[in-house]
Amino acid sequence: MKTRCFKLCLGFVISSLSYSTFAEIQIGDAQSTAGAVTFSGTLRGNYQDKHFGESVSNNRKLKFDAGIFRIGYESPEWFAKAEYRCYQYDTLCDFSTLVYGYAGYKLNSTDQLTVGLQPIPFGPGRFWDSSFYASINNTIGLQDALNLGINYHVEFAEATKVDLAYFAQDGGHYKGKSSDAARYTANFISSSDATKTDLDEKNMWFIRVHQDLNFLTFDDFKASLGGSYWYSEIDNKTSHQQGSRKAWALFSQMQYKNASLMLTGGNLSIDNKDPDHPDHSTIGAFDTEYELANKGNFYTADARYTFKQVKEGLNISPYLVYSKYDKNKNTQQDSERHIAGVAWDYKNLSMYTEYILSKNDPFIGGTSSSLAAGDDNRWNKMLNLAFIYNF
Repeated sequence: MKTRCFKLCLGFVISSLSYSTFAEIQIGDAQSTAGAVTFSGTLRGNYQDKHFGESVSNNRKLKFDAGIFRIGYESPEWFAKAEYRCYQYDTLCDFSTLVYGYAGYKLNSTDQLTVGLQPIPFGPGRFWDSSFYASINNTIGLQDALNLGINYHVEFAEATKVDLAYFAQDGGHYKGKSSDAARYTANFISSSDATKTDLDEKNMWFIRVHQDLNFLTFDDFKASLGGSYWYSEIDNKTSHQQGSRKAWALFSQMQYKNASLMLTGGNLSIDNKDPDHPDHSTIGAFDTEYELANKGNFYTADARYTFKQVKEGLNISPYLVYSKYDKNKNTQQDSERHIAGVAWDYKNLSMYTEYILSKNDPFIGGTSSSLAAGDDNRWNKMLNLAFIYNF
């Protein structure tokens, strides 16, 4: 079965190499006053081979993963983007969600104002690592997190970039089987279990400063350093008290020719004002709800090298990702997710081959308590192959 699935996946990639034209549709001219509208999308397939330390008869699966649809608008002064995703767990589109939908105004060539469902300015950027599956900090809700708000981005001399943002609320619940976890970003949720926390996050404030280190820039070497801070209010619907989230992150990026290294680390502190659950809170994402330890330090390290034009149009990028959530309480077991992988990019086709080593992880062999108290504290392993066609 394993060999058959691998051959099917490999055959899909090889047969698809004949498609070499990116088929994005554009109407209009982005340099004109009227601007241009673009339509594009992505189809994704996935194969996983799971080794979770237990006897499972169906731990290998090749399936359709997601259909992604995007629309964009660009003009000399205005821009707008939206993305909607349709996933398949058991049946087509049994989980679907709006990922982002925002509009913005360009104040000049570098500064802009953006309003809508968009990435929060926390950490080095929307993505903190090179992998497809993403680090444990994505599951925590810090990386690749999108909420509803307004962001002002300004750039100063000496390559100083600053983001000042206010987000009124999270991105919302969409279509799925769960009561409130059908969402792209891991947010606090109202659980279907009345014994769990019932929290609502609002009035989120962010500041991020990103500085290029020009005094370290020479020949093909570039370096930058930055920091970000997040403060928000948390309404506890059970105790009717107001708590808070406080988080900070420091990050650094270095690049030499085709090699890059990105380091991110910080602290998360949640005061949920819940006398029954003072040490953890219920969050949800991808139609799954689980618990998160309220206090801890988080880390992500990403190392990547790109072999460009190995064959005409083919780039190959091996990478290593280390990530950890180091919980403050000794009774809570730390969560880790480490990834070794290779990204293969050929024109409008991509493939990710990843081997994942993880423990106390709700999405890789764990339970709903993995990110809080932990589970059996054993290492789980998974081979993850992702096949991507952009059109």
